[in-house]
Amino acid sequence: MKRIGVFICHCGSNIASTVDCHWVAEEAKKFPYVAYSTDYQYVCSEPGQDLIKQMVKEHNLDRIVVASCSPRMHEETFRKCMADAGCNPYLMVMTNLREQVSWVHAKDQKQATAKALDLVRAAVYKVAHVVPLKEDYIPVEKKALVIGGGIAGMQAALDIADAGYKVTLVEREATIGGRMAQLDKTFPTLDCSA
Repeated sequence: MKRIGVFICHCGSNIASTVDCHWVAEEAKKFPYVAYSTDYQYVCSEPGQDLIKQMVKEHNLDRIVVASCSPRMHEETFRKCMADAGCNPYLMVMTNLREQVSWVHAKDQKQATAKALDLVRAAVYKVAHVVPLKEDYIPVEKKALVIGGGIAGMQAALDIADAGYKVTLVEREATIGGRMAQLDKTFPTLDCSA
């Protein structure tokens, strides 16, 4: 059975001045699979992250929703927090209440709060249906394939080989050199092209 935790961030007054964060957290408790929901002043702070880790253990949460600022700012922070709590870091979904709600609905608290609840509801639904990912590593073999034995291909092969990598040069024609091999002399010096 899925057990979701919802953490609504006040972001100081960035979100809380427009959105009734406590009410959104209380309403989120009614959503399917939500085992814990709360609001907190700064969820991204160290005490906020400690709260998440503590609640994950205390309420046996296996996935979380963080409703705060842009994922560009703190998605990695909360993924690491989930991993530190012993959970799959990809079972975390962020929803952006700062830029998408409080900043655009600053003059209408009722509308902002309703929209915040809708975004949290969508994030809860999403995290409930997320398939856990696992990280995997594939060894990289330090060699290159250069396709085309013209001037550019030969130069690329030489540069890569000079950098210390094994190179395989592939050319479909019987000889390398491309168009240069078909020319008698080169412009402007009229040197031999071969």
